[in-house]
Amino acid sequence: MAVIHHTVLKPTKLELLTSWLPSRPWYHGGAGGPELAKAGGFRLDDPAGEVGMEFLIVSDTSGAEPTSYLVPLTYRGAPLDGAEHALVGTMEHGVLGRRWAYDGCHDPVLLAELAGLIGGRVQAQDQSTSDTPDRDVTRSCAGAGPAGFSAAVDDREGTELPAPGGAALRLHRVLTPAGDGEPALPAGAAGHLAGSWGLPDGTRARGLFAVLRS
Repeated sequence: MAVIHHTVLKPTKLELLTSWLPSRPWYHGGAGGPELAKAGGFRLDDPAGEVGMEFLIVSDTSGAEPTSYLVPLTYRGAPLDGAEHALVGTMEHGVLGRRWAYDGCHDPVLLAELAGLIGGRVQAQDQSTSDTPDRDVTRSCAGAGPAGFSAAVDDREGTELPAPGGAALRLHRVLTPAGDGEPALPAGAAGHLAGSWGLPDGTRARGLFAVLRS
């Protein structure tokens, strides 16, 4: 299990994302740059214990309406070969030293564990507490689910993660509240990932994080 260190990061994750988010095609914020606050998220464990993995949710109040973004990140102790295009930035960690933060949709370790999460083989972990499952994150999948994902493609609505056999996972980068209860799945969905997050007005929302199509 990953050990959560409560320590200082320089720059902070929100500071890294303030610079990085406007470069994404799915960013909908104001022209002056995002105004971010942490809104929630969860973690996944690396079986090898080397790569930190976090699905961070941030709220942005820079636009006409508040927006919530889902940002999968990986944290590594050395650069990931061939992933320069996915580098969000580097940080100095008070315990672990220099860390390279990547868009997790381009990190093979996160993609493998995300497939396991959708398929029910991996448990989502609490964002802030070591060795604690996050029961708020729900999932479904028809059958065993994909063995993995590859070749992430960003567009204005989110990120497409192709899987073997023609399946694909649509990761919702801009989150939409679904109202009370579990969000309804779109027609043709073969699986999903859902959870909740905080809104700037102090309330909580629940909605889809990702939808799997076969």
